[in-house]
Amino acid sequence: MPPPSSCRSTPTLNLIGALDSLLRLALFSTIASVVIGSSYFDRVASLPCALRQYPTGSVCVCNVTYCDTLEFEDPTEPGEFVLVSSASNGTRFGQARGRFVQAENATFLPAVMLRSKQRMVRSTRPVSVEINRGRKYQQIVGFGGAFTGAVSYNLGLLKPELRDSMYRSYYSKKVGIGYSLMRIPIGGSDFDLKPWAYNESPMDDKLLLNFTVLDKRDQVRIEQIKELMQVADNHEIKLMGTAWSPPRWMKSNNDWSGSNRLKPQYYQTWADYHIKYLQLMKDAGLDYWAISTGNEPMNAVIGFLFIRFMSLGWIAANQGKWVGENLGPALRNSEFKNVKLFAGDDQRYTFPWWFSQMDQGHPNATQYVDGLAVHWYWDGVTPPELLDQALNLYPDKLIFNTEASLGDKPFQTHGPILGSWARAESYITSIMQDLQHSVHGWIDWNLMLNEIGGPNYANNYVETAVVVNATSGEEVYKQPIFYALGHFSRFITEGSVRFEVKSDYSGIVVVGFERPDNRTVLVFYNKKSSSCELTIHDPERGLTQLEVPPKSVHSILYA
Repeated sequence: MPPPSSCRSTPTLNLIGALDSLLRLALFSTIASVVIGSSYFDRVASLPCALRQYPTGSVCVCNVTYCDTLEFEDPTEPGEFVLVSSASNGTRFGQARGRFVQAENATFLPAVMLRSKQRMVRSTRPVSVEINRGRKYQQIVGFGGAFTGAVSYNLGLLKPELRDSMYRSYYSKKVGIGYSLMRIPIGGSDFDLKPWAYNESPMDDKLLLNFTVLDKRDQVRIEQIKELMQVADNHEIKLMGTAWSPPRWMKSNNDWSGSNRLKPQYYQTWADYHIKYLQLMKDAGLDYWAISTGNEPMNAVIGFLFIRFMSLGWIAANQGKWVGENLGPALRNSEFKNVKLFAGDDQRYTFPWWFSQMDQGHPNATQYVDGLAVHWYWDGVTPPELLDQALNLYPDKLIFNTEASLGDKPFQTHGPILGSWARAESYITSIMQDLQHSVHGWIDWNLMLNEIGGPNYANNYVETAVVVNATSGEEVYKQPIFYALGHFSRFITEGSVRFEVKSDYSGIVVVGFERPDNRTVLVFYNKKSSSCELTIHDPERGLTQLEVPPKSVHSILYA
């Protein structure tokens, strides 16, 4: 339906855009200043994307001398906004500024008439977005990625200047996409050069007498993380640790993968293992914000026929017994009592029954749990309402997506597809859906991988937001996924509270948040192959009208 007749001549900002001749992928200025207000394209401080075209799409290239940034001045005057846009046409973090206008007693002039005064364009669909701050939902903790062994290895291939650019690109709040979370494997994961754990020998060592120093692989990773915090000027990153597997002698099959369980005689030993890890990391200068009960416990229960990487199998009741009798008390009675504990760390189909079954195993199990962790790999066959059900049953828990990637399934292209906008749209769709269904934090999988999606001892190569040229070590390629993630992570800051926002067209998906700095952010996504004319109605700020290109994602931040 067209915008209501009470909305007079609002400013129109054309976001269809084209590439600037000097690599500035800011959009061209085609401004409509009609009767009230104006919108204008900003002279941005950002370094623009150095675009490179591949048959499969466009990437932004970073090298030892150049890497694009995301920099802008926050809006300060009421109604003033900054708009950041990315699209399938090659636009990456294009910027514009403008303002909302008040028009309570005005007569609306249809947007097509506004455009016709300047040039002829194809007709677009009018879309109305309505903000309702009266209905509020979850508070956001943050966004981030995983610092696996593969990530550490790939970082070691890069020239120092390029490595620093990657640190800033991800974790700087001034020039990057402002990540604030980091997931770190406890021991090895599938994204390592080989499987490993602490205290692999001596066997049957209940007291973990050989778990006294950090593995050299972790020592390298710690120095990289410290360097990242220094270079990105971000010392507030929340670290989350997750174990894939204990040493093989603790497991029923004495192997890294396959069908297995934790031997009951090692329940306390496995809990103590986590405390020892936290202590050694603290001694090395890294304080953890959270740990989880273990990565994807169902892999070694129902997925062992096709999963060939490190895993520890649990049924929920047994894991509840372990948490209620061993890990929970060990954590809360240690100096790490404030470290949060997340349970689940598996697919959405485990929600919410897994947690009630944990309580069947031990009545105090979920009392030790601070958060519920979910992975995205089977979201396509499980409804997001399961997340809401979990929050309704456990309203005091955080819900985090703790892993996401593409290319993991047999029918998908394994490893990166350079420049794939379709894969970026998968991320946008998933993050939007999770935010609309109670998720407080969102963590991607590997921060960066090589051209084939590794290295990886299990040969389960997957997609990544940043691809490292492992041959030269002098270039990396920011995928469209990187920009998709940035539209959320840079703008939806910690402490932001989601409010109700409605679009009258299914082709425009939108989420809205009030930030702690009293600014408002909307992230909206046009998933259709045609443009639309978007009118945003904010009862506190008025109206603004934007022409939104097809296949595009936008973040609008306003005071």
